[in-house]
Amino acid sequence: MPPLDDAPVRGHGGFGLSCVHCFVSDSAFCAGLPANDVQRLSAIVSQVQFAAHATIFEEGEQAGFLYSIAGGSVKLYKLLPDGRRQITAFLFPGEFFGLALDGGYAYTAEALTPVVLCRFPRRKLDLVLENAPRIEKRLLGLAINELAAAHEQMLLLGRKTAREKVATFLMMLSRRAERRGLPATPIALPMGRTDIADYLGLTIETVSRTLTQFKREGVIALPDAGHAELLVPQQLCCIAEGG
Repeated sequence: MPPLDDAPVRGHGGFGLSCVHCFVSDSAFCAGLPANDVQRLSAIVSQVQFAAHATIFEEGEQAGFLYSIAGGSVKLYKLLPDGRRQITAFLFPGEFFGLALDGGYAYTAEALTPVVLCRFPRRKLDLVLENAPRIEKRLLGLAINELAAAHEQMLLLGRKTAREKVATFLMMLSRRAERRGLPATPIALPMGRTDIADYLGLTIETVSRTLTQFKREGVIALPDAGHAELLVPQQLCCIAEGG
């Protein structure tokens, strides 16, 4: 599905400078960069919108752009040879994605909710990087963070029980919300139970049953399908760590 909109960003949206287009100026990819680097990026960026459940790009597709999320949430996934799906990440405002492997996207990106993205043409960004080592360093840091997140998910999938996985997932969302300046609880769950299952390597029945158990134990509350309130986060941390 094509984006809903594709328009140049006026001013310096997403770069820590004043702009009506920017929703996450403090946590965006470009936040904190010097003004001259901001100007280089603002000259090549455009803003696009995608409807919920729209495909932003597919695994193996020529990687023509990199993206930073200005609003909404995105999931990244890979299809296994037998047709099963492994979700590798859930991304939120201020986070960056679209790094390539041998010129092609290494995963499929799909909008969980309606999203607003800052889009950077890869070829133009490469030219910018030749004269902007600070931006290049920022991209290297993002690549390292992505690798670290992949290592954490390997541990999550390989060495934890279902209860530990779900508890770890809830605490992860809480910590990431705090980094975006949001309350630690309640947390938004824009992804469905099937998505959570495909991220944690569980069945949807196991995810639903575990959440219900946590609710029955008074550890969390589920006011609706899209939110969870962490009533006893210390206990969740203990469960996540195998206690």
